[in-house]
Amino acid sequence: MTQKSQVVLEEALKLTTHERAELAEQLIASLEEGGDTDVELAWQEEVQRRLQQIERGEVNTIPWEEVQRRLRHG
Repeated sequence: MTQKSQVVLEEALKLTTHERAELAEQLIASLEEGGDTDVELAWQEEVQRRLQQIERGEVNTIPWEEVQRRLRHG
């Protein structure tokens, strides 16, 4: 931890619990902005690949009601 971040941490620890929670939320949100574009792109490609398989009839889908029934009855 740098000296600057240590000073910020020491000041943050002086805040109330509620204020620290809000600060932590904002810090976490700032890390999530932009995300991992490689992962997002890979998921988009995977979704497109699976959708194309369904449209070509290469795979069969299962109705949601059937999935629920299977989950309930193991």
